Amino acid sequence: MHFRKIMFMIGCCVFLLAACGKASQEDVVQKIGEKWGETKGYELTASMEIKTGNEPRAYDVKVWHTKPDFYKVEVTAEDEDITQMIVRNEEGVFVVTPALSKTYKFQSDWPKQNSQAYLIGALAEDIQADKALKMESGEDAYVLTAATRSTDKSGMATQLVTVDKKSMLPKSVAILNEAGEEQITITFNDVKLGVTHKKEDYAVEKFQENKEKEAASADITNSEAFQTHYPILQWDHTKLVDSQTIREDGVERVILTFEGEKAFTLMQQPATATASTVPVFAPGDPADLGFGIAAITDNSISWERDGIEFFIASNKLTREELIEVAASVTSGEMK
Repeated sequence: MHFRKIMFMIGCCVFLLAACGKASQEDVVQKIGEKWGETKGYELTASMEIKTGNEPRAYDVKVWHTKPDFYKVEVTAEDEDITQMIVRNEEGVFVVTPALSKTYKFQSDWPKQNSQAYLIGALAEDIQADKALKMESGEDAYVLTAATRSTDKSGMATQLVTVDKKSMLPKSVAILNEAGEEQITITFNDVKLGVTHKKEDYAVEKFQENKEKEAASADITNSEAFQTHYPILQWDHTKLVDSQTIREDGVERVILTFEGEKAFTLMQQPATATASTVPVFAPGDPADLGFGIAAITDNSISWERDGIEFFIASNKLTREELIEVAASVTSGEMK
């Protein structure tokens, strides 16, 4: 009898030690929510790779966030040194492209109700919201498989979030398409929690001060020739039927017409810099393309990238499909 009691006590101790050494999925999710979502502010830097084009594209990302609703996201293309900023302050949401001396203003609730993998508060909400969340525990990290909440990114439904066990901070996020292929990878280089900025630090005017200087040094002119960009999507029953090049007032514009079940028109021309610092109202809503922000309505989407202005119009595409086409547009030959 005495021996049985001893064995029972040993068994209890082993169980308790095992329980203490292994955090449950619920514990991990709770810690993530408390640490990432409840911090009064943060700063982070990350590297983002987008793999949806012919060749992977790399970007540096810097984020400021101060509760409740102040954000500054700075995205810079590594090989071209072109920066785009997304700023949210008391006045609304702004997209600033310093090299073009352009600022667009949206009346939007971005980034609420939308997955943004480089915004760790929104990432924590994704993890907490997924009832089918799965977690694997490695030697030094947890890997959580969570659904994205983005209604904009068609075909990017799943994200793998790797969390460091010691710091409980994010190490990386991989966003996958329905076939399980990586579309976007974000690697967090530095995350500082508890860092806040004054509301005046989020004033758009602060980011416009050097716009004229940057615009003057940017290699963008009205007459500049450019390589035609094409969407790399291969939709059945939709094909390119016409390509026109029009030149007006020294500006070259390419118009591609796609016909079929998901017909649309894609227009592109060199982006033009402006000396104005007055924000231009952008109709519709901001839409995240991964590499930047577009303006989307029910029938169109427009954005700027690589020194080119793009515009897609369609009466047959949903908003999700408009974004899917836009995100796939890349330079090169039509396949």
